[in-house]
Amino acid sequence: MPITYNTGYDDAQATNESPRSTFIYKDLNLFFTKNPLSGDVSKVTDVQAIKRSVRNLVLTNRGERLFHPEMGGSVYGSLFENFTPIMEIELRVAITSVIEIYEPRVVLEEVLVNNPSGVDLDNNRLRITVRFSLTNVPNEIEEVEIFLDRIR
Repeated sequence: MPITYNTGYDDAQATNESPRSTFIYKDLNLFFTKNPLSGDVSKVTDVQAIKRSVRNLVLTNRGERLFHPEMGGSVYGSLFENFTPIMEIELRVAITSVIEIYEPRVVLEEVLVNNPSGVDLDNNRLRITVRFSLTNVPNEIEEVEIFLDRIR
């Protein structure tokens, strides 16, 4: 008599109970660290890959990418401007539009520029906080915090 194992589901009836979709997002590690097993460039996956992508989009200046000169948040240019409420709105709009256009893996929740206390303004730096959820995990909010300092 053959032994049969009951797996609980037939293949046609199986459903994915995970709140995540079946997609796994992968990007290259921009520090170009070596994978100890394969010797190739290591990868970052899922949330970490998307956070790095959002950060790169915000920090890219327009014209930096050769085949997409229109891409970029161009926030570095605002370091040398007087920071007014209008400048804050312009930064928020620029960051929001670049993320909504070029990062389809996220649903943008909120973009904050500087904290209300104004401490960062006195130190000549900008603090940008981007809150978003992943399209495959809509109930978890992720956050990327970016500080822009004037180097000289």
